[in-house]
Amino acid sequence: MNAHIDPSNVPVRPRTQGEVPFYREKGQAVPRAVKGVFRSLKWWASIVLLAWWYLGPFLRWDRGPDAPGQAILLDMAGRRAYFFDIEIWPQEVYYVTGLLLIAAVSLFLMSALAGRVWCGFLCWQTVYTDLFQNIEKWVMGDRTARISLARAPMSAEKAAKTAIVVGSWFIISLFTGLAATLWFGDAFQQIRDFFTLDADPAVYLFTTIIGGFCFLLAGFARERVCVYMCPYSRFQSAMLDEHSLVVSYETWRGEPRAPAPADLNFSGRGHCVDCKMCVQTCPTGVDIRWGNQLACIGCGLCIDACDQVMEKFGLPKGLISYDSSARLHAREHKAEAPGFKVIRPRTLVYGGLLAIVATVMLTSLLTRETTTVNILHERTPLFIQMSDGSVRNAYVYKVLNMVREDRVYTLRAEGLPGLTLERVGGTGQAQELELAVDKDTVGTFRLFATAPESAMTGKSATITFILTEKDKAGKPIRNESLFAGPGR
Repeated sequence: MNAHIDPSNVPVRPRTQGEVPFYREKGQAVPRAVKGVFRSLKWWASIVLLAWWYLGPFLRWDRGPDAPGQAILLDMAGRRAYFFDIEIWPQEVYYVTGLLLIAAVSLFLMSALAGRVWCGFLCWQTVYTDLFQNIEKWVMGDRTARISLARAPMSAEKAAKTAIVVGSWFIISLFTGLAATLWFGDAFQQIRDFFTLDADPAVYLFTTIIGGFCFLLAGFARERVCVYMCPYSRFQSAMLDEHSLVVSYETWRGEPRAPAPADLNFSGRGHCVDCKMCVQTCPTGVDIRWGNQLACIGCGLCIDACDQVMEKFGLPKGLISYDSSARLHAREHKAEAPGFKVIRPRTLVYGGLLAIVATVMLTSLLTRETTTVNILHERTPLFIQMSDGSVRNAYVYKVLNMVREDRVYTLRAEGLPGLTLERVGGTGQAQELELAVDKDTVGTFRLFATAPESAMTGKSATITFILTEKDKAGKPIRNESLFAGPGR
């Protein structure tokens, strides 16, 4: 557990300006509690995200009788995905690709504008690590108390507090794993089945896997996930430029650093009093004074801590700030700092890509067909020549009704003179057939298409099946298929 590790015992060799340690074999950040704007933003982000994760599956949406009532549902057994009034079928899996593209480009745009704001406020690893660290603080005390408890020999108090902390982690992780399964089945029924041991074994397995990773990564790995495991920290710098907002230390103002003078006279020296509050509040243990680093997740807690220290000594806030390097450079050279530049080539590219993908997705959803057809020409045999010389071909005709109401369609075929259709189990040959398809299902029909021998001028021809919803105006669905014959 985090309280058993004392980061002060980690040997650190002397460093030169701008050099940061790449790897620490032991030691784990023990962040100090802090209050301020960024701390409040983290709390609100965590509350919203956790509320969505745990309560989202319980949102209801009326889709009519015999339809799932859960607003957002990934129904693997029924091979459907539901998002409020949108129902996605398996053949529409390309929408998942679109959502992944939107998520990726949004992350790129977010990084170009505000650095690692995702890592600092919205990432699940950050949210749960912050929650687990605060549970430690509530049970064991702030940073100094936790380090002292870790150094102390085992006692009843230490064992009890450790058990409460680890037990709390376990319960939260259990419900985190369970919440993940609720998105794949009716939440209310699944909750009952889970605790009465009537749920499918896959539910318990999935809960164990998700909950176990939450327990291990947020409880024990913590910042190591961000620093050594997450690939985003490796390439996010490629998305930044001089106008991107990042957590930065004003070296020109803070150096040379030294303890605060007794007379509070800061003339001839930097404003940094070397209190290390910025390091102690950092959830990844970064010393931002050595410059922007891979381990910095951009949460801004060091800004809150430094602003409190500056206020205490009557110095201007902003020694550590969330700002762009262009503005920092201007202030360093006593020039007028430019405004935050949102429109620039990088953001235009990301914003344009995002707009294109979102527009394509929206257009596709608004214009998507509610009826689709699939035709399979039977191969064995390709055709049958009847006693009167006419030629018959067999087809499997599938109609997908993607709305929750029964529908009746009319089907006819063209392409050969005298062509007629017959449905297996129907009333005989006709120029036009009626096909009834139940709501939200696939109607499968075995059809015979028959043409006079005189209509065939070769070994094969192309015919067109035309499907129209009965008694409703709409664009007919046309599908071509092969019609085989003996040839001449």
